[in-house]
Amino acid sequence: MHKKVITALLILIILLIFNSYSFALSPSSNVIYSGIDVSEWQGDIDFRKVKEAGIEVVYIRAGQGFSYKDAKFERNYEEAKKNGLKIGVYHYVTARSVEEAKLQAQFFVSLVSKKQIDCKLAMDFESFGDLSKAKINEIALEYIKEVERLSKKGVVVYSNTYDATNIFNKEVAEYPLWVAQYGVSSPQDNGNWENWAGYQYSSTGRVSGIEGNVDLDRYTEDIFLSETEEIPEVENPKCNYEDRIRYKVKAGDTLSEIALEYNTTVSHLAQINDIKNPNLIYAGEIITISYNHNNSVNQNMYTIKWGDTLSEIAKRYNTTVLNLVILNNITNPNLIYAGEKLRIN
Repeated sequence: MHKKVITALLILIILLIFNSYSFALSPSSNVIYSGIDVSEWQGDIDFRKVKEAGIEVVYIRAGQGFSYKDAKFERNYEEAKKNGLKIGVYHYVTARSVEEAKLQAQFFVSLVSKKQIDCKLAMDFESFGDLSKAKINEIALEYIKEVERLSKKGVVVYSNTYDATNIFNKEVAEYPLWVAQYGVSSPQDNGNWENWAGYQYSSTGRVSGIEGNVDLDRYTEDIFLSETEEIPEVENPKCNYEDRIRYKVKAGDTLSEIALEYNTTVSHLAQINDIKNPNLIYAGEIITISYNHNNSVNQNMYTIKWGDTLSEIAKRYNTTVLNLVILNNITNPNLIYAGEKLRIN
């Protein structure tokens, strides 16, 4: 009896090992490139150090939704290009209809117009609300085709393993996959894609030249565009749709300050984020902020956060400490307070 139990356990272990290999999704080529993906959340990146750390490819967020341009997109693009990294760009899609998908595709391409991109343009569509599976795929395909039509470039689909398995269909799977799955040596087979062109394997990576965490990726040769001519110029579409951005709460933030900065209300933020206690938010928490494209966010004012310095704020908004001192009648540039409003320009 004892021997039978041991034999059964050995068979089970062998089957588990076999299944773990047979259900792993393979890379689309044998050559693998080390990469990261970044946005404004990484702050000012030293791409020289990033390059020296062995990173070869960087995907940069261009924007989100109908109108939100990543605050660090231009800087990230210029610095990565200057330091010889291969560049990809991605856009966070929030569309809820085919019409919105086309507008957001136009906005994405307008952001990357006249830039030389090395990698396929990435669709990051992962927030679906109450959309049906059929509508999600309809939106995704419309967005992809419009990006292709306007940019004359190929597109890659960014998705986590769950959505790649359960949400996206075979039509979307005709495009290369950049898949996210953490804590495993290889992403799992999803039943739709035969291989991956990109694999995001960590969201808590550390790379020289970047403060804090950064997403770590591996890319195959299929992530690259066959030609890297300038993307054609596309006009930024104007629309009246409500836009949404994701905001990472910083130490010292209050919901009222965030609402004021984005021309919205505490009650609205609490409602769309299901916040039970508006007086209780946490650093690192991600909240959704919605606003209408034509309702201008107060770009000329900045609410000082805990830990801010005048020099950091000046650098962030491409101005000088002296200019901020003069505009705000500051007597001591080394003494600013969290919650205080600064005029930027």
